[in-house]
Amino acid sequence: MSQIETVVVLGASNKPDRYANKAQKLLRAHGHTVLPVHPLLSEIEGLPVLPSLAAIQQPVDTVTMYIGPERSAALADELVALKPKRVIFNPGSESELLEQRLRAAGIPFEEACTLVLLNTGQF
Repeated sequence: MSQIETVVVLGASNKPDRYANKAQKLLRAHGHTVLPVHPLLSEIEGLPVLPSLAAIQQPVDTVTMYIGPERSAALADELVALKPKRVIFNPGSESELLEQRLRAAGIPFEEACTLVLLNTGQF
């Protein structure tokens, strides 16, 4: 599974202690194209940050979720419209509502940790 992917980090962070930030760094270290998404940030470590999923204008392989279900519910339409090849719900981001919407749209998803997947060669 070592092909290069375009990966959206939803809930990107410029704080080095946050898992979203660690994932962004590790994804880049593995050669993936990273698209950080956060409504209030404009740049993280040299990468431009997109304000929303709707701002993405290219095909996406994976969306890795770093926002909780209380915030992600409002993004269900944008997430489905993006048509990623898969969605990873990192611990704490699991959402029954989003899982139902993704299932109905035929978009695969998994509850996993992006950092663990990358570090164990399962990404």
